[in-house]
Amino acid sequence: MSDSFDVIVIGAGPGGYVCAIRAAQLGMNVACVESRATLGGTCLNVGCIPSKALLHSSEEFHKAKHTLADQGIKVGSVELDLARMQARKTGVVTANVKGVEFLFRKNKITWLKGTGRIVAPGKVDVGGTEYETRHIVIATGSESMPLAGVEVDEKQIVTSTGGLELDRVPGHLVVIGGGVIGLELGSVWRRLGAEVTVIEFLDRIIPTMDAEVATAFQRILTKQGLKFRLGSKVTGAVNGNAGVTLTVEPAKGGPTETLNADIVLLSIGRRAYTEGLGLADAGVAIDTRGRVTTDAHFATNVPGIWAIGDVISGPMLAHKAEDEGVAVAERIAGQAGHVNYEAIPSVVYTSPEVAAVGRTEEELKAAGIAYAVGKFPFTANGRARAMGETDGFVKLLADKTTDRLLGAHIIGPDGGTLIAELSIAIEFGASAEDIARTSHAHPSLNEAVKEAALAVGGRALHT
Repeated sequence: MSDSFDVIVIGAGPGGYVCAIRAAQLGMNVACVESRATLGGTCLNVGCIPSKALLHSSEEFHKAKHTLADQGIKVGSVELDLARMQARKTGVVTANVKGVEFLFRKNKITWLKGTGRIVAPGKVDVGGTEYETRHIVIATGSESMPLAGVEVDEKQIVTSTGGLELDRVPGHLVVIGGGVIGLELGSVWRRLGAEVTVIEFLDRIIPTMDAEVATAFQRILTKQGLKFRLGSKVTGAVNGNAGVTLTVEPAKGGPTETLNADIVLLSIGRRAYTEGLGLADAGVAIDTRGRVTTDAHFATNVPGIWAIGDVISGPMLAHKAEDEGVAVAERIAGQAGHVNYEAIPSVVYTSPEVAAVGRTEEELKAAGIAYAVGKFPFTANGRARAMGETDGFVKLLADKTTDRLLGAHIIGPDGGTLIAELSIAIEFGASAEDIARTSHAHPSLNEAVKEAALAVGGRALHT
């Protein structure tokens, strides 16, 4: 094994492993440091991939138990085999992480197994062995945010990691935090039979998304059986033989009450993971939130040290990290890698899915930008009716003067796939008229996107 490389990437999550692959494609000698026994980081091992496996399985279970009969499909008694469901999830994870390991071998990337620490610019220590490199890319990702008074044991009080590994359906699951992770996992366990209560400090769920979408989303989740305690905060949690007793009070202050739960899922957000990296010794600047400070091209204040993904500012999304990984590898190679942050989609993989790209109405109003709105409900879409999935709508926001698409918001079936068309539209500076004039296959869910674009100009055809 060489002890000298062109690039050493610290962290093998989506940002890190993609950065390593792209750098190798560009002809560089690359190493990637990862302490976990498998590659892929949080996303592939205990995040995006296993959660989507459980989301899919729980949706199939719910359909078999509640909705297939409406389609003339009789399945008899439906029973949950949670152990088998969890085993399938593990198999999905294994296939993905082994796939990354294969890509490392294919691209001749050296996996340095252990914890990486920056000794100095151009020097990285891994397990007591020092390696030299021309460039260091920090891609160490993030970890679950702690909450004072709520001590995680990953048994009764869990983060998303423990929330994916439960060996029984809890009688009552309390989710602290009304963001993406909490709502996705809350949906899983609700469909499998748990009573689910979501406690959110703010007065709305998914606070980064369009407010109208958030309101509709909460209404749909409430119909599915989730309960919400908004404008509330958890000030303490005590484990006991009978479960967890939570202390809850209004976010703005007021009388305290207690709430009992079998399992508590703490999901109030994530924070950059930089522990043990040696950033201070290397002179790498960090901001007040503990994130690595970079310029617009992912360079830190120390020449030759770069950072990407959850460890820097911006949304904590795996695909954002991947795009940054490609961009920084290309910058190192002397090319013009860049990321258009206006065109990065975000998705909540519940049922229905919630997806967005670009600006929200609230952001446009705050910026003083005049805009037009086009909306189209899935109740008026033939394919959605045929699928029996008519909750939600497509909402497009376009510049009032130029008609350029500024934001797109979808709540409905397969929203995470439908948003791709709109991400491309924003990337290429398309107008609502461009989308409206593009032929969309019939019958398809995508027709709702076209109709919303037509609605921007007040000429939707099917409402």
